[in-house]
Amino acid sequence: MEELWKAVVLGAIEGFTEFLPISSTGHLLVAGRFLDFHASMGGTFEIFIQLGATLAMLLYFARDLIAQARTVLHSAPVQRLWLNVIIAFIPAGLVGFFIHDWIKEVLFVSPYVVPTTLILGGLVMFGVERFARGRQQTADFQQLSHTQALTVGLAQILALAPGVSRSGATIVGGMFAGASRTAATRFSFYLAIPTMLIATTFDLIKSIDHISGNDWVLLAVGAITAAITAWIAIAWLLRYVANHTLAIFGAYRIALGVLLLLLLTLGIGA
Repeated sequence: MEELWKAVVLGAIEGFTEFLPISSTGHLLVAGRFLDFHASMGGTFEIFIQLGATLAMLLYFARDLIAQARTVLHSAPVQRLWLNVIIAFIPAGLVGFFIHDWIKEVLFVSPYVVPTTLILGGLVMFGVERFARGRQQTADFQQLSHTQALTVGLAQILALAPGVSRSGATIVGGMFAGASRTAATRFSFYLAIPTMLIATTFDLIKSIDHISGNDWVLLAVGAITAAITAWIAIAWLLRYVANHTLAIFGAYRIALGVLLLLLLTLGIGA
């Protein structure tokens, strides 16, 4: 029963943090360490519950996706959008494919990586808000140029490191490339569709042997919890970025990163 409640907590953390620019991987690594969660299944639990968040995203945008599928053959904006998604997906997809094992073996081992990337990411958010202020911006996410999409894709490479945040890197990358905050966030969600589906499926296939019969209950509970909380987070984020800067996320990242470094210095959670 104790492991079941831990699965609920970790599922909620995954759902709330997957699409907010604060790093779901970083939060799961830290939370898993402090909760002493024993049902990690070689990392399969963390991978599987991400499917719940991905499903929530697909359901949230289902109406738009269905409409786009019906019009893609004769709609230039839809064709442009998905070509940009492909362009943006390629850089991190290639880098992740070739150095996936090195990332897991090196960057996911040291407890200092997450707090460091949290702090650096927070500082970058403050920087990009200042950089974008007063500049001409692309307001429609379907009208991003191929160069802007490529910039987002290059930024997504940074998210291969734990603590950076895929959504944070792509939103910041989009704003740096000249997209409005809202357009960058919308495009980040569409880019998440192939990125999360392919990356999660790839990791799950490699880790599926770690699952035993009794693990499926924990996996189901974690994934369902992640799906519910992810839906809430998506709806909230889209409303929030329409009228607010990324400052709250930048401040949170810096504060959490400093706190984690302090705990590590005191020997807590190392």
